[in-house]
Amino acid sequence: MDILIPGVQMASFGRTLERADCCSGKECAAKLRQQKTRWAGSLGFIMASAGAAVGMGNLWRFPMLVGQNGGGAFLIVYLVCILLIGIPMLLTEIALGKQTGKDAFGSYHSISRRWGGVGILAVVTSLIGLSYYTVLGGWVLRYLFVPLNTAGADAQGFFESFTASPSLQIVFYLLTMGATAAIVAGGVAKGIEKACRWMMPVLFVCLAVLAVRSCTLPGAGEGLSFFLRPDFSKITPKVWILALGQVFFSLSVGAGAGITYGSYLNRKENIVRDAAVIAGFDTLAALIAGFAILPAVFSAGMNPQMGPGLLFVTLPKVFSGMPGGRVFCTLFFVLVLFASLTTTIAFLEVVVSFAVRTFRIPRKKAALLCASAATILGIPSALSFGVLKDISLFGKTLFDLADFTVSNICLPLSALLTCLFVGWVWKPGNAARSITEGGGIRLVFASAWARWVQWVLPLLIAVIFIAGLLSF
Repeated sequence: MDILIPGVQMASFGRTLERADCCSGKECAAKLRQQKTRWAGSLGFIMASAGAAVGMGNLWRFPMLVGQNGGGAFLIVYLVCILLIGIPMLLTEIALGKQTGKDAFGSYHSISRRWGGVGILAVVTSLIGLSYYTVLGGWVLRYLFVPLNTAGADAQGFFESFTASPSLQIVFYLLTMGATAAIVAGGVAKGIEKACRWMMPVLFVCLAVLAVRSCTLPGAGEGLSFFLRPDFSKITPKVWILALGQVFFSLSVGAGAGITYGSYLNRKENIVRDAAVIAGFDTLAALIAGFAILPAVFSAGMNPQMGPGLLFVTLPKVFSGMPGGRVFCTLFFVLVLFASLTTTIAFLEVVVSFAVRTFRIPRKKAALLCASAATILGIPSALSFGVLKDISLFGKTLFDLADFTVSNICLPLSALLTCLFVGWVWKPGNAARSITEGGGIRLVFASAWARWVQWVLPLLIAVIFIAGLLSF
C-alpha cells in the first residue's frame, strides 16, 4: 500500500480508489445513492458545521487566552484573524466539497490524482482525532452521573482516581464512541443533521443560562475585568500568532470536515454566507463561555487555569459552593457533552464517507468498522492516565502525543496543502466561480478570495505550523 503525497502517483491502493469513480452494476447504484446524500436544509448544514467547530477548546482555552493576552484588545486581534484566516479557510474547504460532491479523498483525487494523498491525510487526521477526543467525551459523560459533593469535595483526587481506573475509562470511552457511531450510522439528514439541530441550540441555551448566573455572582466583576479589560501593551507578534493559532484550531480546518459536509450541499447553496455564520457561531460560543466560566471562578476565589483541569477540577469546586450548584453543574456538563459529541461526529463522518465511497460498503457497516478502528487506536490514549501513564514517547504521554500530532502537525499541514492545491492545481478562477454559484458575492470579490488563498493563507498557516513544531 503506497500512500500518496503531492507529486507522487499511487500504486495498488490508487487503482482501488480509481475504481471508486467507475460506474457499473451494483457499483453504479451505490454511487447513485451516495450522490443523493444531501442535507435537508441550510440550517442543518450550518448547525452540524458549527458543532464540528465548537469544542472543548472554546471552553477551556479561549477564555484564558483572552484574559492572559490583553483582554478586549486580544478580542479585536482575534476577530481580525477570523476574517484573515478563519472564514477564508472554511470557505476553501466547503467550496472544494461542494464543487466535487465527494469525500475528503475523492475531492482531491477527482481534480488531480497526484494530490489524493492530501485527502488521505485529512482522513487519517480525523481518525486519530476521533480516537483521543472521545476519551474527553467519556470523562464528561462520567461527570454527569457523579454527585456534586463527590466531584467537588476533593475535585483533584476524584479526577485522578477516575482517570487512573482502566475499567471506568474503557466503559465511558465505549459509551461515547457508541453514541457517536449510532448518530453517524443514521445518515446525514436523519442522523447527523437531526442530532445537531437540537444539540446545538441546547448547547447555546445552557451556555447563556450559565453566563447569566455566573455574571450575577458576588465578586464576578473581577472575572469580567480579567476577561474583557483591554490592555494594548500586551499585543505583540507572539500574541498575533496565538490568535491565529486559536482561530485555526478552533475551526478545526484541515481535518476534512468542511470538505465532507460541503459535499452534501446543493450547487446553489450560498457558502459565503454559511462560512461566515459558522465562524460566527464558533466565536459566539467561545465568548459566552468566557462569561459563563471566568466570573464564577473568580467569585469562588480560585485561580483559573487552562486545559482539562479547568473543566474537571476547578469548575466542580466552584459549582459545589454555589447555590443551586447541582443544577448548574448538570447544565454545564450537558453542554460540554454536546460540544464533544458534535465534534466526534464530524471526525467519524469524514472517515465513514471515505469508506462508503471508496470501498462500497453500507453506511451502517462503515460506521461500525470505522468506530471500531478508532476505538482500538484510542484505547492506549484512554489508559495513558493510569496503567500506561509511565509510557511516554518524546517526553509525552500517549494521549498528549496523539493530541500534539493532530493539532500541531496534521491539521496545519493538511490546511497548508489544501491552500496550495486550491491555488495552484484547482486554480483561482475555478475556485472563484465555485463560490459564486449560490450568490452572496460577486466574481471580483471571489477572485480576491482565491488569490488570498493562493498567496497569503499558505504563509500564515506556515507560521502556525512552524510555531507548533517549535513548541514540541
